[in-house]
Amino acid sequence: MQKFIQVNNSRLYCETSGSGQAVVLIHGFTLDTRMWDDQFLPLAQQFQVTRYDMRGFGRSDVPTGEPYSHVDDLAGLLDELGIAQAHLVGLSKGGAVAIDFALTHPGRVLSLILIDTVLGGFAWSAEGSARDGLVWQRTREGGIAAAKTSWLTHPLFAPAMGQPDVAARLEQMIGDYSGWHFVNENPEIGLEPAAAFRLEELTMPLLAIVGELDLPDFRRITDLIAGQVPQAHQVMVPGAGHMANMEAPEQVLEAITAFLVSI
Repeated sequence: MQKFIQVNNSRLYCETSGSGQAVVLIHGFTLDTRMWDDQFLPLAQQFQVTRYDMRGFGRSDVPTGEPYSHVDDLAGLLDELGIAQAHLVGLSKGGAVAIDFALTHPGRVLSLILIDTVLGGFAWSAEGSARDGLVWQRTREGGIAAAKTSWLTHPLFAPAMGQPDVAARLEQMIGDYSGWHFVNENPEIGLEPAAAFRLEELTMPLLAIVGELDLPDFRRITDLIAGQVPQAHQVMVPGAGHMANMEAPEQVLEAITAFLVSI
């Protein structure tokens, strides 16, 4: 099922398939539902799986000048779909949204599966911050097209870009991305206090997956979560980078499925 749902004065695109316990897939920054193509239907053989484009990405509306929250958007989406509780699976930015949602609505989260996740309030390295800043510098110099070129050449994507089929999919998604966040002040509301200072509050089962070749900051985040969350399990995907679910789809699907059926 493909549909647009009106949530918090914004139209969000989502797809749902399968039956059983609810699983929600949350994509990364500049990406969209298509990054889950290798996991969506296989998971739907055992679960009711929903994937959606967050506000500002894919086919969903871009933000207006009004403050908004991805956590509130997800809560509204689940309400509209009649989903009381769900397993949340998020990659990178999507992982940060899943964590913040679990801290805000712990009773609605059956488990968390975080892949190469961002963590709100994490102190990024000087190297990581500088390379991210280069994308916005390129935007000021050459607009959205220059920003996308810089983003695709980010070390974050280097392992993925070494696989031609994965590279083509990433280029398609980032090519289709509006570029809104590169040229606008984002009025997104973050969680206060930030998630990095509240990890012990996450009492649900949690699986933290990280690519062996992901950047050091993301490996540190995964170690931090694994060390502070009571029910956390950690899995490293050999030979994979930041886009572990696209670079090593079968291994990540197996890890997700084994975790879900074990809890």
